[in-house]
Amino acid sequence: WDGRRWDVFAAVVMPDHVHVLTRPLPKEGGCWDLGVVLHSVKGYSAHRINESRGRTGPVWQDERYDRWVRDEDEFVEKWEYIAGNPI
Repeated sequence: WDGRRWDVFAAVVMPDHVHVLTRPLPKEGGCWDLGVVLHSVKGYSAHRINESRGRTGPVWQDERYDRWVRDEDEFVEKWEYIAGNPI
């Protein structure tokens, strides 16, 4: 959904979760809901991961933790954290 529902600035996939630094894009009546976009990404990626491993069942944690980035310093801090933790 990068460039269509959100702009992704940085992402890292960990063994059981993902860190994503993103900005929801506008749509009619507001902007894309982060929960809706993440649900789509989790569902699609879980299906593909299980398919490649010949498995079924959950891949990702059910919960999510959203946080607003308040300024440029915080943006850089989060970007550096994500970029420095590739798995």
